Amino acid sequence: MSPSKARRTISLFARPSAAERRRLTEALRAETVGGMLLLAAAVAALVWANTPLSGTYEAVRAFHFGLPSLGLDLSVEHWAADGLLAVFFFVAGIELKRELVAGELRTPAAAVLPVVAAFAGMAVPALVYAAVNVAGGGRPDGWAVPMATDIAFALGVLALVGTHLPAGIRAFLLTLAIVDDLGAIVVIAVFYTSTLNWAALAGASAGLVLFRVLHVRLRVRGWYVYVPLALVIWGLMYNSGIHATIAGVAMGMLLRCRPRRGPDGQPVEEETSPAERIEHRVRPLSAGFAVPVFALFSAGVGLSGSALAETFRQPESLGVILGLLLGKFAGVFGGTYLAARFTRARLDPALAWSDLAGVSMLAGIGFTVSLLITELAFTDEETADRVKAAVLIGSLLSAGIACLLLKARNAKYRALWEEETRDEDRDAVPDLDQPEDAARRPTEAARRAAERARRAAGSGPGDGDGEGTG
Repeated sequence: MSPSKARRTISLFARPSAAERRRLTEALRAETVGGMLLLAAAVAALVWANTPLSGTYEAVRAFHFGLPSLGLDLSVEHWAADGLLAVFFFVAGIELKRELVAGELRTPAAAVLPVVAAFAGMAVPALVYAAVNVAGGGRPDGWAVPMATDIAFALGVLALVGTHLPAGIRAFLLTLAIVDDLGAIVVIAVFYTSTLNWAALAGASAGLVLFRVLHVRLRVRGWYVYVPLALVIWGLMYNSGIHATIAGVAMGMLLRCRPRRGPDGQPVEEETSPAERIEHRVRPLSAGFAVPVFALFSAGVGLSGSALAETFRQPESLGVILGLLLGKFAGVFGGTYLAARFTRARLDPALAWSDLAGVSMLAGIGFTVSLLITELAFTDEETADRVKAAVLIGSLLSAGIACLLLKARNAKYRALWEEETRDEDRDAVPDLDQPEDAARRPTEAARRAAERARRAAGSGPGDGDGEGTG
């Protein structure tokens, strides 16, 4: 391969930039806590719905309140799904905008691998579901249920078992989940909207235009302006017939994601962008309240022995389980492999395809968006409960297998880290950074050190084991 061609090769899972690592660390910290709260809420819902108190669970979930004159007389369950999840999708919209403007998705070359993996990870589970239901005579309505990856659960599991995995794998999963959310948003807006109220939709669109003008043109600041406007936009979007969470996504993507800069490139009047400041404040509300409350009133399904047996027999629920467990893995892993095989992108030398296998299995954890689509796709309670149980089973199986795969890989990376940071002579300098010490120890670490030295002498920046410009 010529030097010029080598320089154009994209390194898959390369080390992110310092700014990307800071954002990634903050997102991982919040999503890990959110994942634990989400898990606790789901367990609480299952316990509540499978005890003698199950009647109170159904009564609370079905309790209606609101403003009927404005078309907003909803049950507690629907307030959680249509209202609180709008906060979750607002944060998802901000993340997507940032990735498009300043993250991995800003250049097609860098975005090709996670985007291809995400789309393949949505298409293959949908095809698996469709195949199972065509063969079993089931309903095709739920084809989109196994498409989504739950970012909070997935990152939470990764943080627990992947303490020594390379940061590039975490960045890949985060980008994959963001593109996944975008696909789910499009699916909800296009395929699960039955009728449209054009007047309400026009009003919501006008509200979004006003939101943008106030934010960008007039530079209005103050929550007391935007919170009432956001509520009006949300109410109009709900009454338009389009799922109300789309309003949250739209407002998140309208926020400015770069700080204003003067002619010399220095920040003007602000060190961080409005999107970053708002996300910092809203994310705890999303991860700590909105999503767990949604899980509390959506995950409560009966888990008796007969109900579980029926879940594995019915084509709708079986298609969801197989879509999450097999379809997601085949889509993400296969899509990434094909993209790396037929494009200029290559797997980083510091990683192995077995690392990607663990992350691909982790993508089979579908929860928040999968439960939401279940409620949109199935109107009869019996089928909806079976499919919700299938979402829980498929996610649990995917998480368990992913933990086994990633724990084995984590053990390997931990051993390498301990070897690379070994300081036997206690001079505060790792032995790998002292060639004379490494040469006296003919270990794997010495071999790696010699290889790194050889590459440093014969390769340009960014080549080698991923410690370059990445």
